[in-house]
Amino acid sequence: MTTTGRRHTPIDRDKGPLFDADHDPVRVADALRRSPHFAAADADPGGDTVWFTTEAGINYTLTFKDAEPTDDDLLPEPVLTEAIAAAILNHPGFVTADADSPREDTLTIQSRNQVRHLLVLDVDRGNALAPEDLSTPAVDVALAADKLLASDPSDSERATADLLNYVAATWDKQDLPLREHAQAVARTLRTQ
Repeated sequence: MTTTGRRHTPIDRDKGPLFDADHDPVRVADALRRSPHFAAADADPGGDTVWFTTEAGINYTLTFKDAEPTDDDLLPEPVLTEAIAAAILNHPGFVTADADSPREDTLTIQSRNQVRHLLVLDVDRGNALAPEDLSTPAVDVALAADKLLASDPSDSERATADLLNYVAATWDKQDLPLREHAQAVARTLRTQ
């Protein structure tokens, strides 16, 4: 062996950390579940679709396709694809996740074993809520506080819930850092 190069031993694929592409939808769902931006996510092993729900209660699907552009209509919010890409990048099974490539409603991802996928985002037609019925951040904070109060809270938990209810009731009068902090506390309460 020289000092400029290294000799690598062959990989035993049954024992190595390489992932198969058939499980990529399951890994994407796992990545979304780990992110604070999504309430739920699921996929069938060996399937090509991931179903997920945002914190606002909107259901979406991600469909795995060959990595090439399609001519579907564009979705109005590229921010969601950026949140999905960030969640996928936090999973150890993926090395890249590019939002807005080639369009606003797609992501191009690459798994650790160098399999590339084009994910197409679409609103799930099974949404239970109409857009006008979607919750607001203030409602979400108040709901988390009410759930805490209904769970036989300790004195400190009761104080936290009362503070969250106050912030939610005076939402428009609060500054942005306090609103963001209240949302973070409410998310923490939901995951406990």
